[in-house]
Amino acid sequence: MANLPKPGRAPRSDGVATRQRILDRAGEAIAAASFAATSNKQIAAAAGVNLATINHHFGNRDGLYQAVLVEAHRRLIDASDLELVLASGQTPEARLKGLLRFLLRGSATAPRWPLSVLAREIMSPSPHLLALQQMEVLPKINMILPILGELTHLPLDDPRLLLIVPMIAAPCALVTIAGQVASPLTDRIATLSEEDAVETILTLVSGGMAAIRSMRGG
Repeated sequence: MANLPKPGRAPRSDGVATRQRILDRAGEAIAAASFAATSNKQIAAAAGVNLATINHHFGNRDGLYQAVLVEAHRRLIDASDLELVLASGQTPEARLKGLLRFLLRGSATAPRWPLSVLAREIMSPSPHLLALQQMEVLPKINMILPILGELTHLPLDDPRLLLIVPMIAAPCALVTIAGQVASPLTDRIATLSEEDAVETILTLVSGGMAAIRSMRGG
């Protein structure tokens, strides 16, 4: 009788929980003080683990930071949730509106550290920014481009579509920041209801894409 293959060992739930706890504590520390100013010892102490545990889960310090960046982006925009929003079967206009709601709600319900960590990385890029773009940012942008192509009548490989993405992302990020940072400017933005924010951003983006369509004779 042939020997049956042994079933693979499932990952231990406590190991998954430990990894997640390290990511959370690292994200909070980096958001508060930057990656350069945060030592692995500080992160280990905050997470209640030793340095060997961090290395076990992430390989080294760079691996930990890259994982924090990826986790931060996923906390704000989860790819599986984004796919559901974009595959609703509605008109392109309705899907765009749903996308705006998704971006605003996801950012509003996420903890503060993901946005702060990503903002620090964008303002002072490290070599890990390229990995973040390849692993998280570009795949999600590619999920959004078909809607923008339908609304502008531009082919998916037209680089002008990429210029529309910040028109969507930037105001959503501003609304999110307004809910987390107190200042005269953000306090005024924070008074907007979600629906007012969605309709305003939708009007701006739709108007720009309509102008692009008219330029193409559409």
